[in-house]
Parts: sequence; structure tokens; C-alpha cells
Amino acid sequence: MKAIFDERQWKHQPKYFMANGAILPNPEQAERIDRLQAGAKAAGCAFQAPDDAGLGPIAAIHSAEYLTFLQNIYTRWQRMEGAGEEVIPNIHPANRSDSYPKSAIGQAGYHQADTACPIASGTWEAAYWSAQSAITGADLLLGGERAAYVLSRPPGHHAFGDLAGGFCFLNNSAIAAERLLAAGKRPVVLDVDVHHGNGTQGIFYHRRDVLTVSIHADPERFYPFFWGQAHERGQGAGLGYNLNLPLQRGTDDAGFLAALEVALQQIRSFGADVVVVALGLDAYIGDPFKGLAVTTPGFARIGAAIAGLGLPCLFVQEGGYICDALGDNLTSVLGGFSGA
Repeated sequence: MKAIFDERQWKHQPKYFMANGAILPNPEQAERIDRLQAGAKAAGCAFQAPDDAGLGPIAAIHSAEYLTFLQNIYTRWQRMEGAGEEVIPNIHPANRSDSYPKSAIGQAGYHQADTACPIASGTWEAAYWSAQSAITGADLLLGGERAAYVLSRPPGHHAFGDLAGGFCFLNNSAIAAERLLAAGKRPVVLDVDVHHGNGTQGIFYHRRDVLTVSIHADPERFYPFFWGQAHERGQGAGLGYNLNLPLQRGTDDAGFLAALEVALQQIRSFGADVVVVALGLDAYIGDPFKGLAVTTPGFARIGAAIAGLGLPCLFVQEGGYICDALGDNLTSVLGGFSGA
């Protein structure tokens, strides 16, 4: 299986985020790259650098206003007297129709949903190449590859069209799906991260040309809290084209695989001809976020079940945080897919 990664993705080095009222080290560490690369290589992946497709495929998902913000906010932030080393918002609008301010502080609050997506000097460049990696992965499938793995880091599934959040800036999985759609494919985004793919849902919520499916820990008491319930089925033309399968905290392999079978049946009914897997490995029983209890052998069964669709598949890395089994879990899911 071919794999895609760009060395400039190392440049995002977030230091802080806030949880439970405390300032903590950011869990989305660049060290994830080494562990994920090792896991992918152990599954037989051969890495290559992405091509540069420019801003067009990214702007097909994200607003020009938002992209301007991401490219310039760090420089603007550093001009403020007493500014911190990272762009972290301290105020937010009540809704997306409130006024758009000129100040860097106000725009940070408008475009950053939470304190888990700090922006520093290398963030835009890393996010840009993370997205380009996903675009190249989509192009590999369009060129005839049956599967590819994208080490997209920073991840993307919490990013809306004009809003960062949850370690995410550009929605790599959505960008890849849109790339495939523009080439005449009928894509589905299958999100298996422990956290609901709220950004991906938001991007496609009013559309019927991309099916979005997310299996995740119940958000009633788990991030992202405000999205991810089963009753969220899409709106307008998109009604019935969004499927959420929230699971009780601590759900094990059997429970996750049962939900996955429901998801796969929906994908078959949609008539998808290509699958973008938003691949979170943080459903693992030993992941620091402790939401679900999937085991390393369980990830192999997940990969095999997805392979049972018989469709070209692009694995785009989302979550999965520093723990001893992170690389092994990636090896397991990719190996399970290839072996099936």
C-alpha cells in the first residue's frame, strides 16, 4: 500500500490546551509521526511525498475568509503587546451570524472553536501539507490504486468550513472526499475516531452527494459534546445522508464491530464507489482519552470489515495519541484491510 507524508508536517508543534480548567501539555504531539510511520511501514506501506495541488482543492471545502485567517493570524498575533506564543482564543461569538471583527483576538474567537487548536509559527505550513497529502492520496485512488494511507498530521475531522477545533485546522478527509467527487466518484466518509467527526458532518450536512458516517463515543459527556447524536441525520437536501452511531463509553470490540456493520450497510445502500476512512486510533482501550475499548486485534477486524465492501479505500489519519500500542494499532488496521 502506498502512503503519503510531507516532512513539513513536523512544523506544527503545539504546546498547550485547556481541559477541566487546567492548562495542560497538548496531546497532539509531533512524536505521533514517528510512531505512525513505523506502524504503517510494518504493514507494508511505502511512503512518498505529496504533490502540491495548490489552494483550489482546499478552498473547495474552506472559505477564503478562513484560509486568509489561518495564513496570517500568527504574524498578526505576535504584533500585539504581551501576546502569548500561541494563538488561543478567549472569546467566542454566540453564533456564526454575529459580526465579524477586525481584531486578531476577535477573529481568533470566530475561527477557533476551542482551546485545543493553538496556532503557532509552523501551524499553517504543516496543515497545508497535511491537506496536500490527503489530496495526493485521493489522486492515487483516481489513478487506479485500490488503497492508500495518508499520514495527515495535524488531523482534520473537527475542522468545519470556517472553524478550527479539536487539534484540527483543515478537514483533510473532507478535502479528499471533495476531490474524489469532483472527479466523478460517489464518496462516503466513514469516521471511526473515538470523537465524533463534527467538522465533516457540518461541511456536508446539507448535501446529498457525500454520505457521512461516524462511529464514536456518546457525546453527551464526551468531546465534541454538541454534535454526534443519532437524531442528526442531515438537513434540507442532505436529510438522510448523515449517520451517527454513538456508543456507550467503554464499548469493546464486539460493540464497535456491530455498529460498523450498520455503517457498512448504509454505505452499500448509498451506492458508494470509494471510501474515505477518517482513521482515528483513539478508540483503543489504552488511548489517553479513554473513550472506548477497542483492542489491537479489534483494529484488524475493523480493517477486514471495511475491506469487505470491495471498494477503493483511502485511510486518512485522524486521532490516536501517544501510547505504547499506537503504531501497532495502525499496523493492525492496515494489515487487516490488506489481508482481507
